[in-house]
Amino acid sequence: MTDRECGPVIDYAQAMQQVMDAALPLPAETVAIDAAVGRVLAGAVHSTQCLPPFDNAAMDGFVLATQGGPFATGHEFEVSGWRAAGDAADVGAGRLASERACEIMTGAMVPDGMDAVVPVEHVRILHEDEQGRPRRIRLLQVVRPGQHVRLRGEDVELGQAVLEAGRSIGGNEYTLLHALGITEVTVRVQPRVAVICTGKELLQDPTQALAAGQIRDSNRPYLVGRLRAAGAEVVWQGTVGDDVAVFGAALAQALDAGAQVIVSTGAVSQGRYDFIPEALRALGAHVGFHKVAIRPGKPVLFAQLADGAAYFGLPGNPLAAAAGQRFFVEPLLRHALGMPAEQPLWLPLAGGYRKSAGCRFHGCARVGCDAQGRLQVSLLPGQQSFRLMSLVGANAWAALPEECTDAGEGSAVMVYGWGHRDPVQVSAAPFE
Repeated sequence: MTDRECGPVIDYAQAMQQVMDAALPLPAETVAIDAAVGRVLAGAVHSTQCLPPFDNAAMDGFVLATQGGPFATGHEFEVSGWRAAGDAADVGAGRLASERACEIMTGAMVPDGMDAVVPVEHVRILHEDEQGRPRRIRLLQVVRPGQHVRLRGEDVELGQAVLEAGRSIGGNEYTLLHALGITEVTVRVQPRVAVICTGKELLQDPTQALAAGQIRDSNRPYLVGRLRAAGAEVVWQGTVGDDVAVFGAALAQALDAGAQVIVSTGAVSQGRYDFIPEALRALGAHVGFHKVAIRPGKPVLFAQLADGAAYFGLPGNPLAAAAGQRFFVEPLLRHALGMPAEQPLWLPLAGGYRKSAGCRFHGCARVGCDAQGRLQVSLLPGQQSFRLMSLVGANAWAALPEECTDAGEGSAVMVYGWGHRDPVQVSAAPFE
């Protein structure tokens, strides 16, 4: 396929093969778990203890020794001792006879030989001592062996693989690691990324008033935020005009800061000031592709610099830059972090959508439910690449393949989270 204005155009699959070929897995490093949230595991994590670490009560009440059989309603027990959460095994009660009970609190260790807990609301207290502690109880319900007891290792067994390599560590994973007493984990080194936004019209300082012909530099903060959410360390960022020498100096600063991936916006189409392709070649870069059969963002460029760094030249329009970052840069970062290939959801399309043939389409979308509570996805109005309001209304991306021209109501379409590590969100507002 060719484009009369832009020269050779390749399809998305061909472009992504080049990107994946350049994405070498990053090395591993060991970090404390307090610094591990947001990082990606380089190897599986195995438990170093059982969870729970001992049999314990799931309810406040009285623990009994059933000896394998149930106790009937009306059965009475003498209460000998008590045990609260945190008490040692020799506190409150030792091994008790079958006709004895022990008062116990939620989370407390079950005494040796005892195997069932009756909740306090399922007994009648027949006698109390001077301190108000129960001394004799009567069962109001049948008590069966094992009831309301959390067994040692019931949640996690010793040596069990609890987290797999390639998994991002979030708050839930951190909680599990902390509970297991794991203090360090091996994670992938974060990819180091730089962002360069080009255009003499860009105003970087938000406190300044716009002069004639200026716009605010919105791409840079968006890309920086999304790249960090994708697992990268942003080591340099800046805005430059349409000057090759100034761009070259910015690129040198980014590389000096250790950037392994460079993401730029603007100056990649065919206009008078679209200088990046030739500037990169002059610096010894190998341009892998420049123009991909996608909308928005067709003029996207991918190159490898002389030192091996990956370079993504994204168009300057905000939706084109956002789509390029999501569907070109993030797959490279994901692969370099050792994560499994991303798989889309397939959801029915609400309202239908028409597009031109021959280009893969990435659109701002909203996932929600119809009146019957069934998940659907809707492509938002205002998909032109210069618009920003579509970003605000979106909670997902929807992708339509090259060959699709008319996706009708109910057609299954590919749906992706806003970022590669973000789950697909569901809007609370139902579709009409």
